[in-house]
Amino acid sequence: IVHRKQRAHQSFEKLCPTRAGIVRAPRPAGLHRVWQFQPIGNETALLLEHPAQVKHIEGTEHSAVMLTERAIQRLGLKTDEVRVEKVTRKNQPLGERKVVPYSALIYDQHGQTWVYTSPSARTFVRHKVEVDHIQGDVAVLKEGPPTGTVVASVGVAELYGTEFKVGH
Repeated sequence: IVHRKQRAHQSFEKLCPTRAGIVRAPRPAGLHRVWQFQPIGNETALLLEHPAQVKHIEGTEHSAVMLTERAIQRLGLKTDEVRVEKVTRKNQPLGERKVVPYSALIYDQHGQTWVYTSPSARTFVRHKVEVDHIQGDVAVLKEGPPTGTVVASVGVAELYGTEFKVGH
């Protein structure tokens, strides 16, 4: 969004006497809205960069959370993949099962379990999973995304908060 108004410049001139710069406004969950302004003659262009966008996925009840590269860095967001590992339960081999990092799981208010998949760069979509059991720092899945699917493993609560505007 670009606003070209003299008063925008006057409002921000006190914050940045060089008449060009960046102002960060704090937001919950570690995301910051970034205001950039540049002098253009007697006016100032004010640019608002949103760190996250949430777009409904047509034909579903889900949304895609799209983050800027800066938002990903600020959140320290990390990803991993759904993989297949040999697992045991009470020292009994169960064979090969799909696993995700335990930190990839998030539970909603109804007790359902989800992970955030990443179908493309900087885009995350909630995917329902069914957990068989937890083994150390991995969750052994009964049902979930296909092997090789990229999932968020750090910053999952922030993705959930962004999707549902919790804490904003």
